Amino acid sequence: MRGKTAEDLGLLELLDPVAEAAGYAIVRLRLMGGEHARRLQIMAERPSDGDMNVEDCARLSRAISEIMDAADPIAGEYTLEVSSPGVDRPLTRLADFEAYEGYEARLELDRLAEGRKRFKGVLAGVDEGQVAVNLEGEAETALIPFAWIVEAKLVLTDQLMKRGAEIRAARLQSESQSQTSD
Repeated sequence: MRGKTAEDLGLLELLDPVAEAAGYAIVRLRLMGGEHARRLQIMAERPSDGDMNVEDCARLSRAISEIMDAADPIAGEYTLEVSSPGVDRPLTRLADFEAYEGYEARLELDRLAEGRKRFKGVLAGVDEGQVAVNLEGEAETALIPFAWIVEAKLVLTDQLMKRGAEIRAARLQSESQSQTSD
């Protein structure tokens, strides 16, 4: 889910080590568009706190640009776009489903399960490669194989907004403290 196409997955192989060396993790990579005006969209975060501010985006963009210029893996022109996954972020790794346990999410599968492909519910953790979800109106927790999930995203709720505000406040306090100690 971090990449959809073979080209996306090849770019991830090239760029994951670059991101890791710079102190970031790529959450999702998409190469979009046709032969002209392509866009390479990379969502990333700091593994330590899941945050990604403007300076982080710029730093990672420069590191990725150096490798992309040297390796030239994309034919033709493209625009590089590095961003934060945002508050209502995509869930692309099994660890994301654990980290956001207790938050509401929408999931789309690559096959029918119980007669449908789309599900919405509260994440209830991970169990042996399966994502546990408490679905609306269901008494039992559903276990969905991670390999079946093609798209997953957090739902923007007050609870999620509060979490995002707390993370930003902690970052700002940390930055303020580091500036006063310099």
